[in-house]
Amino acid sequence: MKAHVVFLAILCQLFLVVGQLFFKRSMRDATPPQSRGKTARLLFVGIFSMSLWFFIWINLLEGENLSRIFPFEGLNPVLLVITACLLLKERLSLHTAAGVLLICGGILVASWS
Repeated sequence: MKAHVVFLAILCQLFLVVGQLFFKRSMRDATPPQSRGKTARLLFVGIFSMSLWFFIWINLLEGENLSRIFPFEGLNPVLLVITACLLLKERLSLHTAAGVLLICGGILVASWS
């Protein structure tokens, strides 16, 4: 697989994770006394990030075999768990950590085949 395709597939997943994090943050901050303006801005960034994900993904689907790029979708839960722990201060259980490691192994096996 070409290096730029791998880069775009990973970038695509990063945009998806950023969008999900901003959606989570906007919903958490939506309760009073939070301003509606801040909530709207957070939602806008989430929507913008997810839009970037969509257009990059569509571009990848156009030029690559789905069986080669779809395993990168497995990065989404891995990146989401890591960023939720780091940025949202969520706790990482042993079972979740084991699942993340299994997902990473599966991505490696599927992308090398």
